Amino acid sequence: MDAKIGKFFDSIGDFFTGGDQIPWCDSDIVAGCEREVAEAEKGSSDDLKSECIMRLSWALVHSRRPEDIQRGIAMLETSLGGSSSPLQMREKLYLLAVGYYRSGDFPRSRQLVDRCLEIAPDWRQALTLKKTIEEKITKDGVIGIGIAATAVGVLVGGIAAAFARKG
Repeated sequence: MDAKIGKFFDSIGDFFTGGDQIPWCDSDIVAGCEREVAEAEKGSSDDLKSECIMRLSWALVHSRRPEDIQRGIAMLETSLGGSSSPLQMREKLYLLAVGYYRSGDFPRSRQLVDRCLEIAPDWRQALTLKKTIEEKITKDGVIGIGIAATAVGVLVGGIAAAFARKG
């Protein structure tokens, strides 16, 4: 019984804190990836450059800094056309979905994760992200309904008070 109560309160806490399972990335990791890309630009193979850019893209969309996330999204969108394999396309779409999720564009994020799942329907990482996105959309909708109901209540109360004063 105590375990059920604990789970209940944990789920309520997650609801209000917006807890998700997507990892964050520190700025020192982003800086390390940027150095790695700069080194790879100095004559490394195209495959190595591509790997370094993917690592940097991953770090950027998982960053806590909004400007890093936007840079990661821009890098990934630019590189989408050059994806030769379904695996590369799946990875880029997933990272884009993470970037859009982190930037608050949940519908775009869901659209991208759905494209990922068309390529790999049973990919657990994408399925988890989709569930997280849908929970966030639902939570935001519930909060929005609560705010709207409160606003309507205040408005109706104000009108009723105005009529009460006139009468």
